[in-house]
Parts: sequence; C-alpha cells; structure tokens
Amino acid sequence: MGFREDKLRACQGYSAQNLSVIRHIAANLLQQESTAKCGVKAKRLKAGWDDEYLLKLLSAADKVIPSS
Repeated sequence: MGFREDKLRACQGYSAQNLSVIRHIAANLLQQESTAKCGVKAKRLKAGWDDEYLLKLLSAADKVIPSS
C-alpha cells in the first residue's frame, strides 16, 4: 500500500504485473539503502526531492540487477 496501489487504474494487458515488479524493485532498493537513517516512506520522499539521492538509489540497482 506504500505506492497507493488501490487507486491504480492500469488494467490492460500485462501493465498491472509490470508495475508490480517495478514497485517491488523500488521497495527493495529503498529497504537496502543504508546511508539515510530513516524509514522507507521518508526515503521515498527524499528520492523525490533530491536528484543526487535518487541517482544513488538507481546506481545501487545497477549493482543488484545484472544487465544482459
């Protein structure tokens, strides 16, 4: 419920499954990030406000998710 999934209107094709996977990856990255000593909700807000912090989160995803 962290990403307000109940209000989501993506129902066509595989969009709901695709967005679920993206949300799951985002939640895992926020939980694994340890430099900010706050909760996941505060980390989401910080990533929305601070582009450098968002880049740090996304660069951590590059290490976790191997590219093919």
